[in-house]
Amino acid sequence: MHWMTSRFLIDLSQPKVMGIVNVTPDSFSDGGQNFVLSAAMRQCEQLIKDGADILDIGGESTRPGAQALPLEEELSRVLPVVREAVRLGVPISVDTYKPQVMEAVLDLGADIINDVWALRWNATELTAQSLSALKVVAQHPNCGVCLMHMHLEPCTMQLRPMDGDVVQQVRLFLELQSNLLIDLGLKKAQIMIDPGIGFGKTVAQNFALLARQKELLSLGLPLLAGWSRKSSLAAVAGVPAGALAPQERMVASVAAALLSVDRGASVVRVHDVLETVQALKVLSAIK
Repeated sequence: MHWMTSRFLIDLSQPKVMGIVNVTPDSFSDGGQNFVLSAAMRQCEQLIKDGADILDIGGESTRPGAQALPLEEELSRVLPVVREAVRLGVPISVDTYKPQVMEAVLDLGADIINDVWALRWNATELTAQSLSALKVVAQHPNCGVCLMHMHLEPCTMQLRPMDGDVVQQVRLFLELQSNLLIDLGLKKAQIMIDPGIGFGKTVAQNFALLARQKELLSLGLPLLAGWSRKSSLAAVAGVPAGALAPQERMVASVAAALLSVDRGASVVRVHDVLETVQALKVLSAIK
């Protein structure tokens, strides 16, 4: 299986590690340490040295309770980093839901759109012209896309988590959204799915998505697992020692990444690239 993207055909016969580059002053995991361009580029280069196969650049925090970021602010954060990062020789993913940002980064050469809204967002440009995320992706027919499931929106998603069988609901949503893209002309090989760990789900529901991950893989699409430093890991790994800060969740994050890959995930999106790469090599050795 391969993931078709703007510039790269990514071989998924072995799991790939997507390194997270948060270009935000309020990231839940790193406190905004990569907010300045020079710092962000040093982080990109370090993650590649550590073994990252893909870089995922994001300018707006989508942590629980996060407020939406104005368009111009997101553009000012993301575009300088993407402009430099596309020269590094690895696929560049951009974590955004805004159509205008998608269009701008794809024009700069970005390879993948990683959207927590799964391309459901419609926006109005300064010219009052309607622009949808689906339209932007359809006009860039070779880009890779990652569709994520999110219940409600970042500022409310953990106030009223999902009810019922979370796995079946997530599966149905991802099936509908991926079919919509295929109907628009995208190839199945361009699409990755993400169950959205921590996005409007309880701790138990998040772990149900991991335990029953193969039910999502029955869609015939590769899956990205984003467990890194999530609070659900702290909820189980922090007992009995007490609450774990995001930076203290590395061991639990690596464990979740391994379990996800062992259950069929093709890509793991992580902060701790070096440790995850090392652990995946151990898993590979027994296969």
